[in-house]
Amino acid sequence: MGYAQIIATVLAGAVTVVAVALAVRAVLTITAVIRQGQPDPARFTDPATRTSTLLKESVGHTRMLKWSAIGAAHWFVMVSFVILSTLVLEAYFEAVDPEGELPIIGHWAIFGFVTEWFGILGLIGILYLIYRRQADKPGSKKRSRFLGSTMWQGYFVEAIIVGVLICGFLIRGFKVANDHFPYPVWAAPLSHAIGNALPAWEDAPTWVALVKLLISMGWLITISLNPTMGVAWHRFLAFFNIYFKRSPEKPAGSGLGALKPMMSEGKPLDFEEADPEKDLFGVAQVEQFTWKGLLDFSTCTECGRCQSQCPAWNTAKPLSPKLLVLSLRDHAYAKAPYLLAGGGKDLTGEEKATQEQLAGVDVLAMAESERPLIGGVDENGVIDPDVLWSCTTCGACVEQCPVDIEHIDHIVDMRRYQVLIESSFPSEAGVMLRNLENKGNPWGAPQNTREDWTKGLDFEVPRVGEVEDFEYLFWVGCAGAFEDRAKKTTRAVATLLHQAGVNYAILGEGETCSGDPARRIGNEFIFQMLAQQNVETLQEAGVKKIVATCPHCFNTLGNEYEQLGLKVEVVHHTQLLAHLVATGKLTPVQPVDGGITYHDPCYLGRHNRVFEAPREVLGSAIEGGLTEMPRNSERSFCCGAGGARMWMEERIGKRINVERTEEALATGAKTIAVGCPFCYTMIGDGVTGKGKQDEVEVVDVATVLLRSLKQDA
Repeated sequence: MGYAQIIATVLAGAVTVVAVALAVRAVLTITAVIRQGQPDPARFTDPATRTSTLLKESVGHTRMLKWSAIGAAHWFVMVSFVILSTLVLEAYFEAVDPEGELPIIGHWAIFGFVTEWFGILGLIGILYLIYRRQADKPGSKKRSRFLGSTMWQGYFVEAIIVGVLICGFLIRGFKVANDHFPYPVWAAPLSHAIGNALPAWEDAPTWVALVKLLISMGWLITISLNPTMGVAWHRFLAFFNIYFKRSPEKPAGSGLGALKPMMSEGKPLDFEEADPEKDLFGVAQVEQFTWKGLLDFSTCTECGRCQSQCPAWNTAKPLSPKLLVLSLRDHAYAKAPYLLAGGGKDLTGEEKATQEQLAGVDVLAMAESERPLIGGVDENGVIDPDVLWSCTTCGACVEQCPVDIEHIDHIVDMRRYQVLIESSFPSEAGVMLRNLENKGNPWGAPQNTREDWTKGLDFEVPRVGEVEDFEYLFWVGCAGAFEDRAKKTTRAVATLLHQAGVNYAILGEGETCSGDPARRIGNEFIFQMLAQQNVETLQEAGVKKIVATCPHCFNTLGNEYEQLGLKVEVVHHTQLLAHLVATGKLTPVQPVDGGITYHDPCYLGRHNRVFEAPREVLGSAIEGGLTEMPRNSERSFCCGAGGARMWMEERIGKRINVERTEEALATGAKTIAVGCPFCYTMIGDGVTGKGKQDEVEVVDVATVLLRSLKQDA
C-alpha cells in the first residue's frame, strides 16, 4: 500500500464514520417526529396488497411514468442509484488498492455490463431532469411547479448524482489506461473509450475513488444535517409512504374517493359518546395528525406536480398543495424538540409538560409551539385560512403525487376542527349548513317539492312503497330535485330509463341530502346525521342497486356509506346508459351534430375512475367524434364547485369555472357535455359570463343521448 492508498483509506474511513453517525442521528430524529402523530392501526392491514402495490409503484414506477419522459428519466436515475451503490462500495476497495474490486462479482462481465449501462442511462436521465428543472424553474414560466421549492437542495442532489457518475467512469477509464480493467469492450464500451483517452497513472483510481467517496459521504452528511430535505430523503421514505397508503388497492391515489372517517386515538369517532375535552374533533395541532400524516409531510419531494395541477393554484389562489405540506413539515420539525421533551397541550388547552421538562427546550422550538395551526398573518398561523378554504377537494394533487401523499384528508381534518370547535368558516357556507340541518338540502327548499321535477312527464315515475319490486333506486339528489338546470338531466334520465324498460323507483320525499357538502366542508356531525337517516331509509326499502346523476352522491353513497354499514352497488347514470346502449335497449337513430366536448367531473373521473362510460354514450349519439379538451380524463380541470365551494364565494384570483369554460370554448365546440349537476351550473354560468349562451350550449350526457333517440320511442 503506497502513500496515496494510506491517505485515501484514512480520509475515506474518517468521513464515512462521521457520515454514518450523523445519518443514524437523522433517522432517529425523523422516526421520533413521525411517532409523535396519532395512532392509525388500519395502515397495517392486508400486507400482501400493500407489498404488491409498493412493487408496482416503485419498481414499475406507475405513478411517475404518467409524466412520460420525466418518469422514464427518473426511473433510470432511481435504478442507477440502487445498482450503482455497489460501485460506491467498490470505491472503498479501490481506495485501498487501485486494482481493487468487489469480492466475487467484481470481475464478472455481466456485472460490468449492467453497471456500465445503468451508469450511462442514469447520467442521461439526470441531465434530462436538470434540463427540466431549468426549463420549469420559477421565473421561466407562469406559476412554475417549482415555485416555493427549496431550489438549492434540488441543484445539490443533481450535482451529487452527476459527480458520482462521472467519478465512476473516470475510475474505470483509468483502470483501462493502466491495463487493470476486467471487462471486455462489449460490456463497458464507454469506460474503454474514456480509458483510451486517458494517460496511464497507477494511483489515479485511488484518488478518484477518494473523491467519489467524499462526494457520496458529503451528500449523506448534508441530508443528515437537514432531516426536512425531502428531495433527498424521499428516496428512502417513499417506500414506507407507499406501503402504508390508506387504500393500497387504489393505483391512482389512496386519498381519492372516500374521505377518511373522523378519528380519535386511532378509532372512528362516535358522536353519541364523543367529548371535545377527551376526543379529537379534527386537527388543531400538528401532532394531532396521524403518524402517517407526519410521514406524508416528511416524504414530500418538492417536485410540485400537485401544485401544477391544482385548480386553486392555477387561478391565483393562495393554496398550493405542495406549500401546504411543506409548511406543515417545517412546523412539525421546528416544534419537535418541544414535543419530544413531553410538551403539548391537552384538549382543554392546558400544558401537559412541567417547567422542569421544558427547561432545556430551545427558545425557537418554544416559540414554534405557540403558533396556531390555522391563522392569518396577524396570528402567525402555520396555514392561512384562505389556503384552507380554497381547496375544491378535486383530487388533482393526490392523483399526481408520486409518493402517495394524502392532501385532501389532511385539509379536511383541519377544516373539521375549524368548523366543529372554532365555528370558523366562510360566512356564506353557514346558510348551506343550516339548510342541510333544518331542510335536508343545501338550497333550503321545502321537502314536499322534491318530486316537482316529475310534473309534465308523459309517464308515471314509480316510487318506493308504491311498487313491489325494483332493480334500481334512482337517487335524484338535491340538485336534481331542486336546481332548474339539473332538473332537465333528471327528467332526461327518467325518460331514458322508462324507454329502456328499466325497473326503477325513486324515494321522493323520503330522500334527503347525501351529506357530501357537509362532510367536505368539515361538518362531520351534519354528515353523520344525514347519512344515518339515508342508510336507514335505504335498508328499509331493501335497496340493492342505486343509479345517481350526481357524482358527489355517487361517491358518497358508494364509497362512504360503507363506513356506516351500507353496502350497495352504486352506478353513475352514464354507466347505466352506456350499458343500455351496448345491450340494444337504447338505440340512437338520429345522431346529434358533432362539435361536442366533454368535461370530466372530478368526483366521477379522477375520484372514481369513470372515464369511458360517458364517452361511450356520447360516441353512440353524435357524429364526427368527440373534441377533447387539453386537460381531460384524470387530468381534467375542476369546475370549482367541489369541497362545498359550490356554496362559497370565490373572491381571490380568477374564477375556476371561468378558467375551465375558456378551455372548453377554445375547442370550438358548440356543445359542452357534462355528467354532474355542479359542473352543469358552474360551466353554464361560465358560458353566460362570457356572453356565449346563444352560441354554446351546456347539457348533460343524458340529454345528448335522449336527442339521438326516436322521437316516438
